[in-house]
Amino acid sequence: MSRRENYSSIEQLVSPEKAAPQQSLTLPDAVALIIGIVIGAGIFQTPALVANYAGSELAVLLFWLIGGAVSLVGALCYAELATTYPHVGGAYYYLKRAFGREVAFLFAWARMTVIQTGSIALLAFVFGDYASQIWRLGTFSPSIYAAVAIALLTALNIVGLQQGKWTQNLLSAAKVLGLLLVVILGLAATPNTSTLVESASSGTWGLALVFVLLSYGGWNEAAYISAEIQNRQRNILRSLLISIGAIAVIYLLINWAYLRGLGLANMAKSEAVAADLMRSLWGEPGVFFVSLLIAISTLGATNATIFTGARTNYAMGQDFSLFSFMGRWQQRPSTPTYALLLQGAIALALVVLGTLTRKGFETMVDYTAPVFWFFFLLSGVSLIVLRKREPHITRSFRVPFYPFTPLLFCAVCGYLLYSSLVYTGIGAVVGVVVVVAGIPLLLWNSYRQGRA
Repeated sequence: MSRRENYSSIEQLVSPEKAAPQQSLTLPDAVALIIGIVIGAGIFQTPALVANYAGSELAVLLFWLIGGAVSLVGALCYAELATTYPHVGGAYYYLKRAFGREVAFLFAWARMTVIQTGSIALLAFVFGDYASQIWRLGTFSPSIYAAVAIALLTALNIVGLQQGKWTQNLLSAAKVLGLLLVVILGLAATPNTSTLVESASSGTWGLALVFVLLSYGGWNEAAYISAEIQNRQRNILRSLLISIGAIAVIYLLINWAYLRGLGLANMAKSEAVAADLMRSLWGEPGVFFVSLLIAISTLGATNATIFTGARTNYAMGQDFSLFSFMGRWQQRPSTPTYALLLQGAIALALVVLGTLTRKGFETMVDYTAPVFWFFFLLSGVSLIVLRKREPHITRSFRVPFYPFTPLLFCAVCGYLLYSSLVYTGIGAVVGVVVVVAGIPLLLWNSYRQGRA
């Protein structure tokens, strides 16, 4: 099959009577989107945990460097998949080609009900927590802020692609500038030389890496804009390399600033490391600044996650009649309106769930982690499967050091899948049950199509 024939088969998934995604995202748009997703809540919460498990300042910085390298390995795998199979459904389409419609459906169902919507709710809760530090709205202030953020950002993305991407560009720029200001202030501070009394054992190094990789998570969303990015054969790889490189530099600098301003011991025992650093430098006005910065950061991540999440729902609607209402792309504005609406409704329902458990952030982490890493692992395996099954397809980019690179990526995903099952609570069980609940829907859809 030639490249032209390959692209033709992809385009046939979209009915000629319907509008289809347009290549309207530039390289800066894609970079802003990836940075917006990755730099969310993690970098403000996990550095203290990493410091505690690492045991030394050098180890802290080394772990964040390793996290960037592992992310780069995964990005190379996704770059080959996205450039060879550019599709609005991203990993949904790779899994469909590698393992069949059934596995692809379960992934899309999991992304719609657990992975993406859980991530949206998780980020919205963090936004609500820090927005409440600035202006509290009563007992359920974080949940109110979370719900309002999801509703408004979903509406903004429904209004149109241009509005959504410019909002993302501005939010990403604001968060990067804010983080760089924290870096400058931290590095300019008088060095704090406090050290840990006990050094970490090698058994805790794995936990440190788990938290680091959680903070790097989200770069894979580039796959879901592969059908909408201009000059995709070059820009998909470039957007991944530029964004991961920038994120790694920012993460190293911010952790260096934390270590210099607080010292290793104070950093390790901090519950809000960025707030403690700014409190030591600027007092309570510094805490207000950090709360505003984190609110902007999580708002940007929430918007980017909403933007990319609905693309899988749209792809599933194209293939499965039970969800055909989501497979409609509005030409003006250029957006999957019904997919966005359903995604927003599910995310709002998860906000209610998190409010009832009174542990919104923790509940969403448990809910999403095992399912996310399982399908991430399958995506890595799909690269190997498709290389063997479809060797005739032209690949403008091939992952270097094959098959070592994808095997390394799969090993990391397998380890994090194991860790997420071991260290999470009842929320993980609920997430798995929700995914399994998609099996009857898959059977019902097959029955309907068989009768048609």
